[in-house]
Amino acid sequence: MKKTTIAIGCDHAGYEYKEAIIAALEEKKVVCLDKGTDSGDSVDYPDFVHPVADSVEAGLADLGIIVCGSGNGAAMTANKHQGIRAALCWNNELASLARLHNNANVISIPSRFISVEEATSMVEIFLSTEFEGGRHARRVNKIACT
Repeated sequence: MKKTTIAIGCDHAGYEYKEAIIAALEEKKVVCLDKGTDSGDSVDYPDFVHPVADSVEAGLADLGIIVCGSGNGAAMTANKHQGIRAALCWNNELASLARLHNNANVISIPSRFISVEEATSMVEIFLSTEFEGGRHARRVNKIACT
């Protein structure tokens, strides 16, 4: 994996997934900036997604990973940040295309709809796939509201 610093955050529904993803990434010597939560107790996902987005926007992390029950709330929150392109992914092909065609810099994972193993596989693909550029760069450059 080329990306070496990853910001990761979740709500209570994603806690188990976050812990498993961090363990898998640290085995591969990827630095993880854990933005919480730190248990399965009920919390509000924006409190943990905004710090991930802030870290990616500030260049403190190469990419971000966010996890909540559906993945939707986390993605919506992250995408409020002007420099974030968060992609909700639920299989390997979407994780690959999010990077390849959309230059997504945050992956949003729906913990209630996929297994931990599927999530870990998607993360590996997301982190190892490079943006294709070309015609996709023109489109990606039109996403931000400036």
